[in-house]
Amino acid sequence: MPHDYKKLGLKAGLEIHQQLNTHKLFCGCPSILRSDEPSYTIQRKLNPVVGETGKIDIAAAHEKSKDKTFIYQVFDTNCLVELDEEPPHEINQEALKIALQISELLNCKIFPVAQIMRKTVVDGSNTSGFQRTAMIAHDGYIETSAGKIGIDAIMLEEDSARPVSQDENSKTYKLDRLGIPLVEIATGPHLHTPEEIKEAALKLGEILRACNVKRGIGTIRQDLNISIKGSKRVEIKGFQDTKMMIKTIDKEIERQIKCVKEKTCKNEVRNSQPDGTSEFLRPMPGAARMYPETDVPLLKISRDLINETKNNLPKLASEHRSYLDEFGLNPELIKIIVKKKKIEDFKVLIQEHNNPNLVAKMLTLFQPEKEIGVDKLEEILESVAKKKISENDVKTVMKKLGEGTSLVEASKKADIDLKGEVEKLIKEKPGLSQGAYMGLVMGKFKGQVSGKEVADVLKEVM
Repeated sequence: MPHDYKKLGLKAGLEIHQQLNTHKLFCGCPSILRSDEPSYTIQRKLNPVVGETGKIDIAAAHEKSKDKTFIYQVFDTNCLVELDEEPPHEINQEALKIALQISELLNCKIFPVAQIMRKTVVDGSNTSGFQRTAMIAHDGYIETSAGKIGIDAIMLEEDSARPVSQDENSKTYKLDRLGIPLVEIATGPHLHTPEEIKEAALKLGEILRACNVKRGIGTIRQDLNISIKGSKRVEIKGFQDTKMMIKTIDKEIERQIKCVKEKTCKNEVRNSQPDGTSEFLRPMPGAARMYPETDVPLLKISRDLINETKNNLPKLASEHRSYLDEFGLNPELIKIIVKKKKIEDFKVLIQEHNNPNLVAKMLTLFQPEKEIGVDKLEEILESVAKKKISENDVKTVMKKLGEGTSLVEASKKADIDLKGEVEKLIKEKPGLSQGAYMGLVMGKFKGQVSGKEVADVLKEVM
């Protein structure tokens, strides 16, 4: 039976961490992951220090008690910044612009000046023992079926090192991921049902994908902060799979109901498991983990930069789909165009030739392995408009272009007596279906004739 979430007092918030598609945040090293052997390794130990409150963070103290050795694999795409042997460079301006775009798309207020902070990292995933982070925007919102969901804060920060292996005494990381720019979006406890949480996560994902962010496994990570009446806030890490979200939330609610009854509730960080349950990871970090970064200046965001960002905001996938839908394209073709990011090319080509279906297929389904650029596609459409190429021959022409043939040569039709060839085939192999004859003819002439031409001749002679 479903839970009565209102009666339970369910409160939840999302934290989404998305890698940006640029070089690293505080140096010029490329943001690429390595699968080869490292150049060398270094070792470190966790040495917690007091924060601004004069106390050592509880999570840091917990990890220090384990006395683990951290081993870091270093590659030739790393520099001394990642090794914490050189001060950070100026913040990556391209990454800043992307973060500002995301902030505007989330209706946030941008800070004109931001203090870059150090956030204590307790699992060894940063060689310095801290992560650099800056809050650049606040007080935004997204529109959902439940109304406006508040966005409390947007941070621009550096990603952590990538875990490789661990045992009781040590943990090994790769430094390839350390320093890749991340945008963190925090909603705050504004979500009150599993459905709201899932919808908000999907909406935020759509907004992020409209910007220049990295794609693929591991480039986006979601955490969930959740509590019910009488319990304490719990952070669930690895809250990724949209198919498992509602099950994971319900499992956590059941766990917290039990904790409330047994009076065993405590603030903690937990890892989500494939079956929807979660397991203890470490105590919840406290306020003592944050302190100012003294190696870089204040981050100043000018009004001109904010205005430039507002004037160059990308469209969301849903907006692109609405635009393409006006041309009567089928949903599957629209999906491919949006996924392949061919919207702007479509807008250019549709001005050249008002056949949306043909233009869409040229940009997607007709493309050979060696993709043909929009300039060449414009030339093909000009030839179609001048009746030098029929629309039925466009796919064949593109195939030949992909093989290295010039447009002039690709546009020439072979001197084929198609009607005579079809009549000869029917005489040699009588009694076959129209589809069988078409397959034989198309196979024989391999792109030299179109399916429509063959079908028209078959209709005439059969």
